Amino acid sequence: MKHIGTSHPRHDALDKVTGAANYPADLIKPGMLRLKTVFARRGHARILSIDTSEALAVPGVVAVLTAKDVPHNRYGLIDSDQPVLCDDTVRHDGDRVALVAAETDIAAALAATLVRVEYEDLPLVSDPREAMLPGSPRVHHDRENVLLRQKIRHGDTARAFDEADVVVEGSFTTQWQEHAYLQPDAGIASIDKHGRIVIETAGQWLHEDRKQLAEILALPEDQVVVKYAKIGGAFGGREDMSVQCLVAVATWVLKRPTAIRWSREESIIGHHKRHPFFMTAKWGAKRDGTVTAVETTLIADGGAYASTSIEVLKGAMTFAHGPYDIANVSVDGVVCYTNNVPSGAFRGFGGPQAHFAAECMMTRVAHALKLDPLDVRRANLYREGSINSSGSVMPAGVSAVPVLDRCIEEATLRLTPVLHDVHSRKRRGIGFASGIKNVGYSFGFPEQATATVELVVLDGVRAARVSIGAADVGQGAHLILRQIAAETLSLPLDAVSIIAEDTVDAPNAGSASASRMTLMGGRAVKDAAELALRNLATDGVPSATVQFRPAPTTPFDEEGRGTPHYAYGYVAQAVEVEVDVTTGEVAVLNVVSVNDVGRAINRQQVEAQIEGCVAQAIGYALTEDFRIKNGRILTPHFSNYLLPTALDVPAQIYSVIMETPDPQGPFGARGMSEMPLVPFGAAVACAIHHATGAWVSDMPFTPERVLAAIAAQRATEAEPLAMSSRA
Repeated sequence: MKHIGTSHPRHDALDKVTGAANYPADLIKPGMLRLKTVFARRGHARILSIDTSEALAVPGVVAVLTAKDVPHNRYGLIDSDQPVLCDDTVRHDGDRVALVAAETDIAAALAATLVRVEYEDLPLVSDPREAMLPGSPRVHHDRENVLLRQKIRHGDTARAFDEADVVVEGSFTTQWQEHAYLQPDAGIASIDKHGRIVIETAGQWLHEDRKQLAEILALPEDQVVVKYAKIGGAFGGREDMSVQCLVAVATWVLKRPTAIRWSREESIIGHHKRHPFFMTAKWGAKRDGTVTAVETTLIADGGAYASTSIEVLKGAMTFAHGPYDIANVSVDGVVCYTNNVPSGAFRGFGGPQAHFAAECMMTRVAHALKLDPLDVRRANLYREGSINSSGSVMPAGVSAVPVLDRCIEEATLRLTPVLHDVHSRKRRGIGFASGIKNVGYSFGFPEQATATVELVVLDGVRAARVSIGAADVGQGAHLILRQIAAETLSLPLDAVSIIAEDTVDAPNAGSASASRMTLMGGRAVKDAAELALRNLATDGVPSATVQFRPAPTTPFDEEGRGTPHYAYGYVAQAVEVEVDVTTGEVAVLNVVSVNDVGRAINRQQVEAQIEGCVAQAIGYALTEDFRIKNGRILTPHFSNYLLPTALDVPAQIYSVIMETPDPQGPFGARGMSEMPLVPFGAAVACAIHHATGAWVSDMPFTPERVLAAIAAQRATEAEPLAMSSRA
């Protein structure tokens, strides 16, 4: 093949590195009203009054908008529970209470400080474990704090634990994580010559943004146009709207073009984060290493608004036992409202949290049995025909075992053998972890992607135009879709153009999330290209529009049975760390990441996704300690929210690509950009244990936590492992 598996260069690379590419903030022009957000900056309070008189007196201020100015003041991806501007109650630090519109940024910023809001503080609920208790303060007065309570029951765990030779238990926690995309939130809005409101911004799903904005403005969807400028990263952080609704309301009310550009601090307090989880796990196994029972409880902090919390919880529950075929599984999950920052989509979508617990438990079980953790993993991994905990057969293309074996092979070649020196201040360790991640929407959501391919002749040369509403958030989706079209149509890559960033011209292909765009959007483009060729040959019609739908999924029933996902990717990682046992500092020295991507459309882009994902995973595992106290965000700056730098990322990340074709994907391809984050935290935890003998069970693994774990291990070295044994 000419284009599949070829590392074609990015067509937008030159404009991005020279500054010619327009990101949302670059669209702001003279004459546009500048907007400034007034944030609540308190966790839970009743709004008694809002006095805008001083703000309105600032020269250049045109208006101060409040909740009464919003036509329909509720929105949300799944549950419309979030106000554009709070009317009677604020529920978290980053809630918005007013919006200043002025002729200049300086006037808007000054006026925002002069909006006087009188509050009556309300009781806070800051922990989901408290939020679920009877009598806990309600975050929303008209609904319970529990967003979802779900269970999975598979087999007979009680009997399996009774018959197990070893039973091991553990508790784990994970933290919030900030998306930290390079481009802070910004956008503009105007009214076009047709009377439609046009919002130009950055997001992950054009048509969903349009739907929600139309509801907010109480307009038909065809009166709302959404366009995406260049997008400086997303990672799930742009699934929920941030500034889009602010510019839309301001322009619709004031009938003037408006613009907004959040600072980094505003972006950090103003958009959702990765869900913190509290997890307990109990695993039982036989002497030969067969894991026979898993019992897990997952409690997630949903924050002040629903966002995608119920879907993240369900996703985490399907991976509560990792990528393993276990006959008896019991999982209880709950996600609650709290007065913390809203939690929502983030790369991995519940998978990293669940795998942290599951993969640590798999290693602990192996140690309790005095078996090699790699052998125990291999014995229990999913295989073709395996039944998952929801009672459905795993989709074809199960490659968990060969992926692990390739990881072991590469680690043997690439990583330094560890020689333990108990007298050394710095000790090295290697940790392994396996992982699984679903591709695409799940649990019965009507998954689809639609694309149009038109065959044209330009200057006597055959060419094609692809129309598909697919956001390129920096991952290179547009190049991938052009490569698929070029291969299918036997055209040079430069002969294929793409229209993808305008709801008027591009059909709905769903969100650039859930690792779905290569499989879903790519398959729609491939099918449309093939149909366009047939139409041209048979009817002379040089175009086709195709909607691709994958194999159906189903919702969970009361026992968690169903077909949760239609496709999966598999990953295994080996991580070498160095631990300073006197300071608790952990350095990641080498990473081997083996990922089955179905088929690599552009190998260089796949390798870049692995490297970028590992860098983000290092921050999640070691440095990114997002803090909230009494409803206030304590880490709204990059000076106190510590992202990994180039010095924290190993010079060499061994990115290994395996290709087991996915039967539904274009040329066998499926998305993979979430997979390397899924098992990484557990691999680091296992490596720290290998180096020190101590288990760190709370993320991130800060020096304080590592030192505490080492001290606890030294204090109990003479004690037996916390397990029951019938050996």
